[in-house]
Amino acid sequence: MSQADMLRTNQAFLNYFEGLYNNHKNDVVLKHFSRDENILIQDQPLSKLRLIKEGIVKCYFTEENAKEYIVEFLGNGEILGEVELIKNIHCLCGVKAVSDVTVYETNIAFFKSLVKNDLLFNHLLLDSFAERIINTSSRASYQQLYTVERSLTQLLNMQASQEIQMSKEDMAAYLGITVRSLNRILKDMK
Repeated sequence: MSQADMLRTNQAFLNYFEGLYNNHKNDVVLKHFSRDENILIQDQPLSKLRLIKEGIVKCYFTEENAKEYIVEFLGNGEILGEVELIKNIHCLCGVKAVSDVTVYETNIAFFKSLVKNDLLFNHLLLDSFAERIINTSSRASYQQLYTVERSLTQLLNMQASQEIQMSKEDMAAYLGITVRSLNRILKDMK
């Protein structure tokens, strides 16, 4: 897994939404989120579909014991809330801005009309689902095959290349380890 694999992007979906925004100004709007601002809140109802125009977010689960686990980092062109809207359920996970983020936002009715009437949108959605399944499988096998130190090195490289700051808590949550273990590994790596 390279650092590029740690940050999911989808240029085709971004291009599609740029066209929607230009042609459907009443249905697609821009919204801005500051770093550390919640974009989706786990177990809360969802009223909008969003697609990241610019910036980076973390997608995470909070377990019953309040422990956070970061599933992935999402960037330009990644869609947020589509599974929940299709299944008519509350947010499966939380999404928080890691940097300043701009999203395209649309309401549920417009999303459902795209699903019903737009073949290109459906192809992009299916491709996005397939890509997430592949990425989840790849990450699981990578974590089985390689050391945490190697994953941490990739994470630190991604952080540097994207010019973002991540807390030790976020790094540990992404790697599936405790902050104490992270500190020990960082010390050993120096």
